[in-house]
Amino acid sequence: MSHPLIHTEKNPSPFTKPDPSNLGFGKHFTDHIFLAHYSTEKSWHNFKIQPFSNLQLHPAACVLHYGQALFEGLKAYRWEDESIALFRPEFNWSRMVAGSQRLCMQAPPKEVFLNGIRELVKIDKDWIPNTPHSSLYIRPTLIASEGFLGIRPSNEYLFFVIMSPVGPYYSEGLAPVKIWIENEYLRAAPGGLGDTKAAANYAGSLKASECAKAKGYTQVLWLDVHKQHIEEVGTMNVFFVFENEIVTPKLDGTILGGKTRDSAIQILKAKGHRVSERKLSIEELLSAQKNSTLKEVFGTGTAAVVSPVGELANDHFKIVLNNEDSQSITKTLYNELTDIQYGRKADSFSWIEKLD
Repeated sequence: MSHPLIHTEKNPSPFTKPDPSNLGFGKHFTDHIFLAHYSTEKSWHNFKIQPFSNLQLHPAACVLHYGQALFEGLKAYRWEDESIALFRPEFNWSRMVAGSQRLCMQAPPKEVFLNGIRELVKIDKDWIPNTPHSSLYIRPTLIASEGFLGIRPSNEYLFFVIMSPVGPYYSEGLAPVKIWIENEYLRAAPGGLGDTKAAANYAGSLKASECAKAKGYTQVLWLDVHKQHIEEVGTMNVFFVFENEIVTPKLDGTILGGKTRDSAIQILKAKGHRVSERKLSIEELLSAQKNSTLKEVFGTGTAAVVSPVGELANDHFKIVLNNEDSQSITKTLYNELTDIQYGRKADSFSWIEKLD
């Protein structure tokens, strides 16, 4: 497909930009939205950037009743020379395609996905903050928009992109976060939707997350269906630094394969670390803690980037980690990755896309 012709309508009443030192995450939205429509009769059509506004949906829209919904998350960065960069946007398109196949949805072509994001970032580039640890969060979303009642895939889809200037995802910043190990609720099971970024996955995680927060913990660490092996944190993939090995759970269909996870593995291997993608049991984790061979734990994700974990706990045990060493693998990885994203270091992996 050739470059889609995008009709652009500027917002005549731009929003007031928020205080860049107090952005939070996902609380403010830029002046414009990108939209594209699909139908079985017209394929992808009606590409436009318009003033940010509410969506219009049929009350029987498939997404509202049968949950056909996917989303992605990526960021745009303002470099010191005021140029703008995206980080691995094609990864997000590929993951949306894979999720669309699982949910019987029609994914936008690469040109629609990428050019919609590029043009939207360009028109709202003044919203990209230049304060430390800040960026412009980009949320591409695909929903089933056909109005009908009945169990079948939709014949119509809406793809849209919204953007939000953000600071650190966790209020702790780079301070270690506390994670609750969930023993009652289940995030995913073999054959389910665990490896797709489906909206339903997040709805199903809310109860456990609220319970964890009530106990004073930031996030939930999910276990497998047998409650024996570690899978992922609600908003992050997770890594465990042992004495002679760095382990992250392997992608076996129940874990969402993150872009930052993939990037972290490549950086760590390039630095000579032994990185294993394998099953990791709670029993092995507790044994390593007892033997003092568990050195660090950290999470990776687009929103949080790299987040050190200072405590893992459930009703039966608590693992406390000293994860504030400036020379730790966690902090070194964070610095390496963010230096590439913000243009402070050469991109030897060809991950960065500069925008004109």
